[in-house]
Amino acid sequence: MAHRPRLVFLLNSAQRRLQQWIGVQQAEAARDGITAPTPAQGGVLFCLAREDGATMGQLADTLDLAPSAVSGLVQRMEALDWVARHPCPQDGRTQRVWLRPAGLAQQQPLREAMVRINARLTTGFTDAELQTVARWLSHVQHLDSPSSSGKNHD
Repeated sequence: MAHRPRLVFLLNSAQRRLQQWIGVQQAEAARDGITAPTPAQGGVLFCLAREDGATMGQLADTLDLAPSAVSGLVQRMEALDWVARHPCPQDGRTQRVWLRPAGLAQQQPLREAMVRINARLTTGFTDAELQTVARWLSHVQHLDSPSSSGKNHD
């Protein structure tokens, strides 16, 4: 009988290794004088490319981050002049985040980097295997939802 994979260990280890690998890519870019977005910053830039002027809450939900984490993340991105925060005209308590020209300029290099990263991550796997991995990861993301008790997620 084959041993079941140690999924929690493998998932945590893979996440750490992926972050380290991306960090090396960023360090190489920094040596070339390029300020490359972190994975979290890239997530904000991708979200704003789809919906510029998103609220801080929308960013938190989309990126699956705590609102306090998004606040600090956006603050660091403002310091780089990649985004700007402004009060929502309909509700002054709500902040909306807008792409700045410098943030927009990050879009193409970020897309190219994601293509390279995804190519490395998927090398040697069939489309069917990747669909299974994606389905499993989606399942893990929804473990705390009421509908996750034994049901598959798309």
